[in-house]
Amino acid sequence: MTVLPKIESFADELTAIRRDLHAHPEIGFEEVRTSGIVAEALASFGIEVHRGLGKTGVVGILHGARGEGRRIGLRADMDALPMDELTNLPYRSTVPGAFHGCGHDGHTTMLLGAARYLAETRDFAGTAVFIFQPAEEGLGGARAMLDDGLFERFPCDEVYGLHNSPLHELGQIAVFPGKAMAGASFFDIRIKGVGSHGARPQDARDPVVIGTQLVQSLQSIVSRNVDPMQPAVLSITMFHAGSAYNVVPDSAHLGGTLRFFDDAVGAMLRGRLAAICAATATMHGCEIEVDMRDTFRVLENHPAETEAMRAVAVEIVGEAGVLTDPHPMMGSEDFADMLHAVPGAYVWVGHGGSVPVHNPGFVLDDAILPIGASLLARIVETRLAA
Repeated sequence: MTVLPKIESFADELTAIRRDLHAHPEIGFEEVRTSGIVAEALASFGIEVHRGLGKTGVVGILHGARGEGRRIGLRADMDALPMDELTNLPYRSTVPGAFHGCGHDGHTTMLLGAARYLAETRDFAGTAVFIFQPAEEGLGGARAMLDDGLFERFPCDEVYGLHNSPLHELGQIAVFPGKAMAGASFFDIRIKGVGSHGARPQDARDPVVIGTQLVQSLQSIVSRNVDPMQPAVLSITMFHAGSAYNVVPDSAHLGGTLRFFDDAVGAMLRGRLAAICAATATMHGCEIEVDMRDTFRVLENHPAETEAMRAVAVEIVGEAGVLTDPHPMMGSEDFADMLHAVPGAYVWVGHGGSVPVHNPGFVLDDAILPIGASLLARIVETRLAA
């Protein structure tokens, strides 16, 4: 493994930054402290700082010492998840209901490490654009930055992002062209029935019974409407109803997600869900409201930029450490919106640990920090070589 020596020299400082961010997590669009730390650090490196894109986003601009050239964007997400941490680490979350359970504290730190290295060396021709994005976890942070004119104000010829991966070993980097992460829609279904005494169900339009029927009926959408060769998932992840043992409630709330790799499949899933809800409402004589949100686009890596990232990864972890076999993931990532605006690539960097992300026991391996920072720094140097 060949981590950049200059980055290795301040790896302990990166660990300290990451652990501080970990102890003080902030959920989407509330990253006030985090964005302040990022802005202060960039300024201390001598990097031009812009704040307030997408509410709490930060952009840093750095010009190379070798003259004019193209512009490369590097993106990291900053937000935590709205969940409690159950790790008992000495630097565990100090904020109830907020936890860096997806490793965005690590992503932010890696990009700060790359920014520091590039600011100290400036061995490239062109401009590096450091994009610190808020609210990746389903709240639309990438779209908020794009709506605020991210690439109009700070044009990029290419853009790159990364994610930690406990599914891969430390020293492994996975990157491949084409569709890499699923598109996703989030939905809420609100059933308005009629409540009654639990002993007189005949007086009710029972939303619990209606909801349980919906859960079963909706599972037929993928199994009986989607081509078996097209990956798709429908998951009901929330079911809330009732407050007493002897009361049939008058309402129920279901929520969940759709995942797909083809926009036409996504549209079909959304249409069938709405149709089944409408038919169920008619059948039971109740009201059912559906709120459907197109939350994530399909993330698709561009061929030339993926190859560039593969070559840089080989420099850092060796040929055997770079995994290029296509292995699309059903998880979603709003970096997809940036890749629809600018060509680029998204890469996974492996680290020690067996607990998956979004688990209350997730632990990020700090050994990953200089690897990710080196990867981001070298893609700038190689793509902006004089």
